[in-house]
Amino acid sequence: MAEKFTLGVDLGGSSSKATLLDRRGRIVFTSTVEYPSYSPAPGRLEQDADELFDAMLHNIRLCVGAASGAGGEIEALAIDAATHMAVLCGDDGRPLRRFIHWSDSRSSEQAAFLLEKHSGLLKRCCANSASPAWTLPQLMWLQEHEPEVLRRTRRVYFAKDYLRSRLTGDFCTDSIEAMGSMLFNDYTGTWDPELCALAGLSVDMLPEIREPGDIAGCIGRSAAADTGLREGTPVLVGTTDTALEVYASGAVSPGCATVKLATAGRICVITDAPVKSRQFFNYRHVIPGLWYPGTGTRSCAASYKWYRDVFGAAELRDAEEAGVSAYALLDEAAKNAPPGSDNLFFHPYLLGEMTPYYDDKLRASFTGVGMHHTKAHFSRSVMEGVAYSMRDCLEEVKRMDIAVSEYRMIGGGAKGALWRQILCDVLAVPLTVTVENDSSLGSAMLAGVAVGAFSDFRDSVEKCVAVSARMAPITENVEIYAQGFENYRRIQRALSSVYHGMF
Repeated sequence: MAEKFTLGVDLGGSSSKATLLDRRGRIVFTSTVEYPSYSPAPGRLEQDADELFDAMLHNIRLCVGAASGAGGEIEALAIDAATHMAVLCGDDGRPLRRFIHWSDSRSSEQAAFLLEKHSGLLKRCCANSASPAWTLPQLMWLQEHEPEVLRRTRRVYFAKDYLRSRLTGDFCTDSIEAMGSMLFNDYTGTWDPELCALAGLSVDMLPEIREPGDIAGCIGRSAAADTGLREGTPVLVGTTDTALEVYASGAVSPGCATVKLATAGRICVITDAPVKSRQFFNYRHVIPGLWYPGTGTRSCAASYKWYRDVFGAAELRDAEEAGVSAYALLDEAAKNAPPGSDNLFFHPYLLGEMTPYYDDKLRASFTGVGMHHTKAHFSRSVMEGVAYSMRDCLEEVKRMDIAVSEYRMIGGGAKGALWRQILCDVLAVPLTVTVENDSSLGSAMLAGVAVGAFSDFRDSVEKCVAVSARMAPITENVEIYAQGFENYRRIQRALSSVYHGMF
């Protein structure tokens, strides 16, 4: 009997990752493909849905080949991506423009307008407060600046749903994704006509609401030819990347927290209810009855990627020649700089910042630069600056007096041992690291539950999630970083007025 596998495909901030999972919970194969982002103006970030689709196809083909080589086939597929990212399609079903990334800050005025003029409607319908991250203010910005795009829009997809629809022809989304749109009534579970009207949309332009573990459709003949998947292979509705990272980390009980070191940074805590605070994003967990409210920083691993691409030409060249990661070379050099980087500070506000400032005019900076600083100092300061920004996030969790029993690290940045330890020391909390926690694993696990490979969500966690390390803060470093965090905050306060005078 041929072995059966499930496939999870993540479309992240800078790359697509696919994970092939067997019925025993073992990862058989993984593949990663990068794609570009576009910044047409300060504070703006966009991506091309077709480029994401091409990356997804490449990953699927590789995984189909790996499954075939192992003497089996893929029995189900799930796709995930970041939330808040609307793909607007016209009469021909094709995207009308690049989609606005959730970290884009262009709609700050529209978000402020919603808070001032429609606070009652938001409180009645939404578990979250308005910010530029949400789809509604993004669409309101388009209404004002690119009205022809909305006039030509016939269907509003969300990123992972558009990609899945090209495989199955379906038009649906999941309830967690819908919560990220601010077009959805989080309490009734339906699209809200009043919220939609603010963006000039009608409810019938939006997809049917399903649950993440539902089957959205099956691979058709054309998609089978494009992907190598068997025609009729079921494709799940799926859900957002963070929801699946949280699930794949094993955070499935109240009090367990996740520290996400990915394109963006998040600290989420599993609860049985949303947290009523502007500082928190509230989403339902894939397990019914649970939530994962969290705080967030916009440019986390995105900061390190930016640093690599702008300042790491030598490392990129040497890495290609040696067949290693450029990040590994940067990390190795950064070890030569002391904790605190000799008072060199990086503030990771490349796209403004969320927690706790919610200030789209903030910008990134290196401060305290001296003749004694080397590239090693700069590399380490980027990692430390992101960790300080995550400390800002943690302070809000503490301020709300949310009980936390364990912190689990998730995200691609968690793979670097140095960055993990820096984060552990800056946050001054022990961290649990799992062998894998990628959202593509979470998607594969979700697909496994759907086809009966696992009996339920917790069974999938028991079989698929393994702890690789438990990290403790280094006492002397905690003291250094406690003072560093105070200096980091003082610099932020001092520069804030400068940036407000510039933009």
